[in-house]
Amino acid sequence: MIQFTSKGIYCIPGKFYLDPWQPVDLAIITHGHADHARPGMKKYLCHHFTVGILKSRIGPDIQVEGLAYNESIHINGVKISLHPAGHIIGSAQIRMEYRGKVTVFTGDYKLQDDGLSTPFEPVKCHELITESTFGLPIYRWESVEMQNQRLNAWIMQNQGYKKTSVFIGYSLGKSQRILNAVKDMGEIYVHYSIAKLNMAYSDAGINLPSYQIIDPTTDMKHLDGKIILLPPALLDTKLLQKIPHVAYAICSGWMQIRGARRWRSADAGFAISDHADWNGLLQAVKESGAEKVYVTHGQTASFSKYLNEIGIGAEEVNTNYGEELSV
Repeated sequence: MIQFTSKGIYCIPGKFYLDPWQPVDLAIITHGHADHARPGMKKYLCHHFTVGILKSRIGPDIQVEGLAYNESIHINGVKISLHPAGHIIGSAQIRMEYRGKVTVFTGDYKLQDDGLSTPFEPVKCHELITESTFGLPIYRWESVEMQNQRLNAWIMQNQGYKKTSVFIGYSLGKSQRILNAVKDMGEIYVHYSIAKLNMAYSDAGINLPSYQIIDPTTDMKHLDGKIILLPPALLDTKLLQKIPHVAYAICSGWMQIRGARRWRSADAGFAISDHADWNGLLQAVKESGAEKVYVTHGQTASFSKYLNEIGIGAEEVNTNYGEELSV
């Protein structure tokens, strides 16, 4: 049913692509991150909550249709439905059924419930196409409660030293988790790119804590001692340098590895990710019951090798997914 092409993952009978990286006629999109939802498609199909994200990121005039979770449609004889992936708001696994065979494309996902995204639901299938961003045993996440406690403790430490707490996290998904985690710790300011995507949560009926938007054209003295959220693109910019008494932390699954924080000279690093850890990946694969597993991006060689060793047929495939600090 599936073919891996230079344009993306192609459903042969359905004549559509899954998260393609080259322009195609019909793209079914798992979620709104830029490496999975790219411009140039004639038509997009995604979850209802992702529609606004695509219009915000790609353009207001794109042709896009939204589906609810577990709602089914047929395209050229292929039955298609979307199922919660737990990655970010609106993230979905794509289930395709054709002549009794079921293939599922997970996109990016996590099994950990962050309290904002619709929790992951396993989907039974014959073939599974899965990511493996953190497909090594070293990657095992702490509970969301413990992660939040660590963020708050760091803010309290900074407040004791009259420091301004700056968190670096991806604008869609990660920043909203941080915002929700530190809501009781003081005044919060966010970059406009984060505020823009916060609207997707508001439109979905998810109430985020109150915040103010940073005006980069003004003096930054009023931010002294506050809590600030910035996207990774601003790590090495003048905006960060203008904020007084900065202590900044990177929030990413890569921070699980000792030394990753020093790599960016950060004051702190928190292993918080919107991707499944090692245990989550294994659980998702096993619960799918898939006879064949295709491993797309991340630790593809290691994860596919391990799956084969435990009796699950797997192979790695090349794709154009993956962003360094969005995880």
